[in-house]
Amino acid sequence: MKTTIELSDKLLDEARKLAAAQGVPVRELVERGLRHVVAEARRPPAPFVLRKASFKGKGLRPELQGASWDRLRELAYEGRGG
Repeated sequence: MKTTIELSDKLLDEARKLAAAQGVPVRELVERGLRHVVAEARRPPAPFVLRKASFKGKGLRPELQGASWDRLRELAYEGRGG
């Protein structure tokens, strides 16, 4: 199919030089570029991965093993008003 596209002069000059160096028509470079963009758009996004942000240490202090969330929250906010 024939179509008309507008390109900046600088981009077209670069494309012509690259096409000549590769021995292909500019049309082939345009088709490669469009195929690449279409393939990228079809690719599902990478799944979200939460970064590791734990503090150095060995977990809860022995005396807090099995403590309730209420107790842990109470200790976390101790001395901060409220």
